Amino acid sequence: MLDSLLTSGGLVLLRDSVEWEGRSLLKALLKKSALRGEQIHVLGCEVSEEEFREGFGSDVNNRLVYHDLFKDPLNWSKTGEAVPEGPLGTLRALCRTSPGPVTIALDSLSWLLLHLPCVTLCQTLHALSQPSVSPGADPLVEQVRVLGLLHEELHGPGPIGALSTLAHTEVTLSGKMDQTSASILCRRPQQRATYQVDPTTHLTFNLHLSEKEREARDSLTLPFQFSSEKQQALLRSGPGQTTSHIFYEPDVFDDVDQEDPDDDLDI
Repeated sequence: MLDSLLTSGGLVLLRDSVEWEGRSLLKALLKKSALRGEQIHVLGCEVSEEEFREGFGSDVNNRLVYHDLFKDPLNWSKTGEAVPEGPLGTLRALCRTSPGPVTIALDSLSWLLLHLPCVTLCQTLHALSQPSVSPGADPLVEQVRVLGLLHEELHGPGPIGALSTLAHTEVTLSGKMDQTSASILCRRPQQRATYQVDPTTHLTFNLHLSEKEREARDSLTLPFQFSSEKQQALLRSGPGQTTSHIFYEPDVFDDVDQEDPDDDLDI
């Protein structure tokens, strides 16, 4: 399961609860990424650096850079300069200078949602998980994977829905008794295929006439076409002529009865 969650970049959302914690899964994914040779950046907000590094070997800890917001989250000690873009902006700058692919762990997204506007956080996550490749840069440097731990019981449907929209993969932890299970939802980027289609392919009628059909059309007499007699009569009429003429040309489908239809009437 771990390999399937680390196949591509983007945001991986780890949704846990009070009963089923997700930090163990987060650390397992980070260990897997470190053993694959990736650089690891952890934004620690809920536990100390010592507690987070516990259980990792030197091969993992050497690749792990811990950004500690647990000791002084509001920078009351004034030990560092304030960053206009906040902690996520600092991580983005660090990832651009790291060789090879980078994995960022946010422990946790719930803490960030309590301290940052949801819109600001979503915009920063989008920039983190989908960085643009600058001209001449190594594409591997720009490959960033973001693992975000979210305690979904602390938030309403609005923030959770916004984060779910950004996520490439969602992992929801649950279980029964002492057995933990994970439900994984993967989203693939939509690709638009380009098709070259003839719009006349599936028409129910023919737009073109054959030679035989064209000859039949030319020989067809239109229903209201003037006869030569009527044309000559109209051309001979002078400006002062008051004589009127009625021209009747029976149609091929006219039912002409030679008998007087009023013969039975006493007229």
